[in-house]
Amino acid sequence: MSGVTDLALRRIAMEFGASYVVSEMVASDEFVRGHEETRLRAEGNGVSPHVVQLAGCEAGWLADAARLAEQSGADVVDLNMGCPAKKVTGGWAGSALMRDPDHAARLVEAVVAATARPVTVKMRLGWDDASQNAPLLAHRAVEAGATVITVHGRTRQQFYKGRADWAAIDAVRQALPATPLVANGDIADAADARRCLALSGADAVMVGRAALGRPWLPGMIAAELRSGKPAAEPSLDVKLAATLRHYEGLLSMMGHDAGLRHARKHLAAAIEDAARHGGGLALGYKAAICTATAAAEVRRLLAEAFKTTGPASLAA
Repeated sequence: MSGVTDLALRRIAMEFGASYVVSEMVASDEFVRGHEETRLRAEGNGVSPHVVQLAGCEAGWLADAARLAEQSGADVVDLNMGCPAKKVTGGWAGSALMRDPDHAARLVEAVVAATARPVTVKMRLGWDDASQNAPLLAHRAVEAGATVITVHGRTRQQFYKGRADWAAIDAVRQALPATPLVANGDIADAADARRCLALSGADAVMVGRAALGRPWLPGMIAAELRSGKPAAEPSLDVKLAATLRHYEGLLSMMGHDAGLRHARKHLAAAIEDAARHGGGLALGYKAAICTATAAAEVRRLLAEAFKTTGPASLAA
């Protein structure tokens, strides 16, 4: 997820037991041109397997980006055909590629030819309700050499509104019974994961927005699915330590000012999670944490917020 799955977050998520993490979306042309922030998005030092997700609509740029990702240590190259953002679809990348399966298949072919690494594809159900063509596009992608298909259970026109339709993903399962299939959308706990797997016929689930501020969540879900027993929620002390490590990682990678700005959405989500799990008064610190400009002040406020207890109320 662009702006979310930075290297620091991916490292922490894997330490908490996530099986597989994917880089932020990387614009293929900017990556090849050496754009500093884009190169940083594709970093994977300390993460294994290292998966780089590429976005674009031109075969040449995507092929060059796949070669560069492999040279930089990527174990898997993922192609984004699901992003609904207007600035992405406006350039005929992301989920706009679902409107032209022939072109999308040619892009997969170009990337498969450019790298020895496995190539995977992430998509949505379709562009809109009238064109839910994920089974067709998935079939074309696999014919072109893709090894795994991930489907978000919404159309592009839904963006993130409503609920993900996990049952609709089963059409891809029926079209490709032997291809590994991952289901995505609205997976917030192990109960969601179990229902999604049952309805979609998928082999695995991918956790997205629910992991914002909660890098331990994918590992918790994985542990519960494996054991069949409820996974223990980390203590507030453990969560505070993880949040601080993520914060410090962002400052180290991006510098003070950019790291501080990038961290705010993560810190706000972490405070909301702390409020839900025993520290309701922590919400009183959210505004101060998200406007503080000194790193030391953010650290101090985080420590105080996670130590605060009281009735949880997200309306605060």
